[in-house]
Amino acid sequence: MNGGIYEKLAEFYDELMGDVDYDAWAEYIHGLLQKAKIPVKKVFETACGTGMLSIRLRKMGYDVAASDISGEMLAEAEENARRAGVKLPFAQMDMRRLQIPRQDAVVCACDGVNYLLERREVLAFFSGACAALREGGLLLFDVSSAYKLEHILGNELFYDDGETLTCFWQNRWDAAKRRVSMELTFFSRQEKGDLYARSDEEQVQAAYTAEELKKMLAEAGFSRVEVYAFGTRNQPSAETERLQFAAVK
Repeated sequence: MNGGIYEKLAEFYDELMGDVDYDAWAEYIHGLLQKAKIPVKKVFETACGTGMLSIRLRKMGYDVAASDISGEMLAEAEENARRAGVKLPFAQMDMRRLQIPRQDAVVCACDGVNYLLERREVLAFFSGACAALREGGLLLFDVSSAYKLEHILGNELFYDDGETLTCFWQNRWDAAKRRVSMELTFFSRQEKGDLYARSDEEQVQAAYTAEELKKMLAEAGFSRVEVYAFGTRNQPSAETERLQFAAVK
């Protein structure tokens, strides 16, 4: 994991995620936060990306601070917050080395944990989050499931052809390492004429099972862990593509 993984993607991220219902996502997180063992006011979002969830949680009344490892993503987040008329602090920070004041909840949405490629990195994040939480505090995070990375994304080519941006997304699944490598190519239309600028970026995500993550959460100090099929309170199936975790300190 490094701050450069969203160096090119940051510019196009919100356009590519245009079909994501962030309002519904924020409401889902809000519902989980309301089930915490303690009243939740202070919330820290790590791997916040362009800040779409942080902004909505702040508008809901939470005392929100957020971080991301990518300076480019944070620049987009700050601009999004400005346009939304929301004031909240953003910081560039590695989620494996959280250094934050005491929180009621820590949130990591949209695959942040998948970008931690080694078990020790995941455990470092979980341990840092646990240390930052009050007793009874809540860690919420979601992952793309091992099933999704291998059977939906692995060894596939995807593309998105828009009016001003075209993206090609070529994946390679490594069964031995249980990782998917994603080669992204962007063609963005320039302001003058019909010229397009090309940008390339490679990303890698690791596959973890629910049981592996639950074991690491217990090692990090969490006393209770619930796992849901994302967007619901239902138990996931073998083919659930996104898993939502709620871990209590």
